Amino acid sequence: MPGTLALCGGGPFSANDDLDRRLLAEAGADRVVVLPTADAFEQPADLVAAAMTWAERLDTVVEALMVLQRHDAEDEGAAAVIDEASAVYLVGDSSMHLRSALKDTPVLAAIRSVLDRGGLVVGVGPSAAALCDPMLDQRGGAFTIGLGLATGIAVIPEADTESEERRRRTLALADTAVVELPTGAAVVRRDDKWELVGAPTVHGELPTG
Repeated sequence: MPGTLALCGGGPFSANDDLDRRLLAEAGADRVVVLPTADAFEQPADLVAAAMTWAERLDTVVEALMVLQRHDAEDEGAAAVIDEASAVYLVGDSSMHLRSALKDTPVLAAIRSVLDRGGLVVGVGPSAAALCDPMLDQRGGAFTIGLGLATGIAVIPEADTESEERRRRTLALADTAVVELPTGAAVVRRDDKWELVGAPTVHGELPTG
């Protein structure tokens, strides 16, 4: 995929302004589609409000796409909104819900197409974990099938909040590269090369190709 995929540890619309500003400039994006899907059962409107304030700071425009359930992700109209975007942000705290809502849907296909045409896709916190395959299972620290925008890599989002016991268990179960991403850290893939931002901890060799 020729586009840019950024996996951020946490702090959507609050902890990553410098990186966000740089990535949006590189993508030439003056409009961002935000999907708060992973917060469907929490407070998605709060994330949208934070995104609007963030957009003012970064001098960009946010379009909130309220894809909250699987039937929303199967809507061709929602996919068409993403097809017109050069930057998409996925935010929210339930990686499991994000995966179940988006997997094998027109919306996920549209997100992939953003990368295929050189655009920017950003996942923050647990949403970043869901974009990988394998995906960290929040329920116990093991791994399961993710959405596969990045393969051969798993991330531990908000790693600064993980217990040492769970961290060790997760790493012991891993059979691919794993990146611990504290809030404010990120890994960014461009042209099959990875940039480390902030203070991530990498276990294993990051995939190429």
